[in-house]
Amino acid sequence: MKRNIMEYETVELDDERSCLVIIDQTLLPATTKLVELRTAQEIWDAIYLLKVRGAPAIGVTAAFGIYLLAKQIDTEDYDFFYREFVKEKNFLNSARPTAVNLSWALERMEGVCKANREKGVKEIKEELKKEAVAIKEEDIWVCRTIGEYGLSLLKPGDGILTHCNAGQLATSKYGTATAPIYLGQEKGYGFRVFADETRPLLQGARLTAYELYASGVDVTLICDNMSAMVMKNGWVNAVFVGCDRVAANGDTANKIGTSLVAVAAKQYHIPFYVCAPTSTIDLDTKTGADIQIEQRPEEEVTQMWYEERMAPKGVKVYNPAFDVTDNELITAIITEYGIAKAPFETAFQEIFQKKEEKGNR
Repeated sequence: MKRNIMEYETVELDDERSCLVIIDQTLLPATTKLVELRTAQEIWDAIYLLKVRGAPAIGVTAAFGIYLLAKQIDTEDYDFFYREFVKEKNFLNSARPTAVNLSWALERMEGVCKANREKGVKEIKEELKKEAVAIKEEDIWVCRTIGEYGLSLLKPGDGILTHCNAGQLATSKYGTATAPIYLGQEKGYGFRVFADETRPLLQGARLTAYELYASGVDVTLICDNMSAMVMKNGWVNAVFVGCDRVAANGDTANKIGTSLVAVAAKQYHIPFYVCAPTSTIDLDTKTGADIQIEQRPEEEVTQMWYEERMAPKGVKVYNPAFDVTDNELITAIITEYGIAKAPFETAFQEIFQKKEEKGNR
């Protein structure tokens, strides 16, 4: 009997076999294939090629990945171990520049090395494993808590529009933007969800529609250029999206096309909510203009999903992976420590103060 996609772990550590196990999301929904990652190049490729994607899932992959690479460093000399650790960390960190969770998780793992330098290398490796497991467990808690805050903004029967995939396939469980949907499903809220296909990589069509449908959610797939129409028809009560980086002023970087959805939502007076774990909020980035936007290969636009090339050879292609939604278009940013509203600089101070009081990173 075929397993439901929701029964799989998005990212899983197999410590006994010294490998990281992921779902190859480039093959979904037609094929569910588990891939084992052991080398730095395999982990880097999986992140860059979007076999694993979504900011939280990338962070978990980075944490487990750097632990496995550290495990392979055969030495008892701390200085040598640390130098090799940093090399591997820097290599993994180069896979994708926009999602802050990649560097956040790797920095957190490096902090474990520094904090335990007086211990033996064997003990440091054990501490790294504990930290990686903690990052995954925290991700589950974060997503569910974001879902609870998000659900408080909705009522039974609401229509929800989402863009890209900020679902369970992008996290350890629940997702961020989909967490209110899944919690509402548990409570019988009967949400009607519209999922943008999300060109050019179709994460909405291949992943969001797939996992929501597999969970029994009333989901309708739409092309990206249909979002304004369903809003104008009165079918959408709220927009929920995830994000890969939040600037200090509340500007957010998310999958390309998100800012167009935000503009349409403002036009039709529909609240636009960004679901963002605090690990995604980068206070060192002042505005969205400071966020480095990843540029992807032109083949993703011209031929990736077609039996024959659909664009003339030689035509110029612009293929940014993300765009930035200005803070003035955002109704609120939902975190695991509360709902932030403009002015976001002040709201984030309160959010991080609450986080510090609870003793969490």
